Amino acid sequence: MQFKKYIVFSITLVSLTLSSCSFWFGSKKDTQVDQVFQQGRIDPNLVPTAVGYVPVLPFFNQYINPVDVYVGFDNMIYVCDDNGVHISDISGREYRVIPIPKATKVVQDRRLFTYVCGRTNVIRSGQSYNLPAVYKIMNSATSKPYQILDTLIQPNCDATRNNFRGLDDEKVQFTGIAITSDNTLYISRTGPRNDMAAFSAPDNTILVFDATGKNIRYTKELNANNSSLKSCLGVSGIATFCAPPQVQFGMNPSKDFILLQGDQSTSVEFRSLWIKQNEDAGTGETTYGQNDNLLLTDTAKAQRFLYDSYRFKHPVDVCVSPDKNVYIFIVDDILDSVFVFTQAGYEGVNAPATATIKKQIIASFGGAGFDLFHFKKCSGVAYFNKILYIADKENNRICRYKLSTDIE
Repeated sequence: MQFKKYIVFSITLVSLTLSSCSFWFGSKKDTQVDQVFQQGRIDPNLVPTAVGYVPVLPFFNQYINPVDVYVGFDNMIYVCDDNGVHISDISGREYRVIPIPKATKVVQDRRLFTYVCGRTNVIRSGQSYNLPAVYKIMNSATSKPYQILDTLIQPNCDATRNNFRGLDDEKVQFTGIAITSDNTLYISRTGPRNDMAAFSAPDNTILVFDATGKNIRYTKELNANNSSLKSCLGVSGIATFCAPPQVQFGMNPSKDFILLQGDQSTSVEFRSLWIKQNEDAGTGETTYGQNDNLLLTDTAKAQRFLYDSYRFKHPVDVCVSPDKNVYIFIVDDILDSVFVFTQAGYEGVNAPATATIKKQIIASFGGAGFDLFHFKKCSGVAYFNKILYIADKENNRICRYKLSTDIE
């Protein structure tokens, strides 16, 4: 019966869309306009009796293998797929596509500069190499033509490197990108060369750039070869605690970040790590360390935890909600699921104020499939204005969800 329900609802959506050509002309009398410019429609038949995430319809399906989704400080939706970076308004109506080659990750800083992880071809000694790059774009969602202001290319963007390693540099990947409140930029990198004793940074690291695009450090304290509470084995995603929307009285100033370890060649007990940035007041030196607080698992408060051993198979993207809840969302493309944690590392969402039990309520969901609650290689996650966005790669769609307790 549940499957039939989805079919009926899909047919209803198609009928609504086809019945209103005047949508494109913005008729004030067209009820479809009002529906589209809302955050989305909730099917009352899908609202659970218990606390959980509810589909916000329609899902957006104009993409080919979408691998990342992000909502910017400009309130626009950015999606990386086979054609580059799609930019849409919050209703899903597409504005433009920027053809960044092999676009995989996208983020925007508070100045509205957009950064995209991709690839670029470079000629070295008469030979062409395809190298990882991060493109800095201005006017990505304005009425003006967009401009690529700068391109950070491996290995030139790495201040510790003064040589080119040919095919080894071609094997390097930029796998994640994140910003802080002062427009510092983090880029996660993976690759074959990981000598921790060498002068140059290992390929498995996080490169840190200031607001001007200068590489100011890398996370030398994070082990590039061995799994621990401060390692970076095949980082597949990274997120900070700064996220849209802009707020009047400042944003979270933390320089901490969460990284995901996607390396499949070795056993990794903790594939999601909260890395703390530490500043020495005397020397001014910046170092990176582990967050031991997440090891304190209190079963009176939650059933499962972010630092449960072997919790993930292959986590590929992470984001943090900037609201009072500070939920951490992680998607795993082997488990085809999205996981929800609190900043204390408890899996689950807060119980309603009226609930007698205050233990975190498990709200993680997914599994392989194509219906409204399942995914096929979910590869990106974003959060904006109480809406959770999932890039469902092999189902060629961006899914949207809202926590049932947030529905008014």
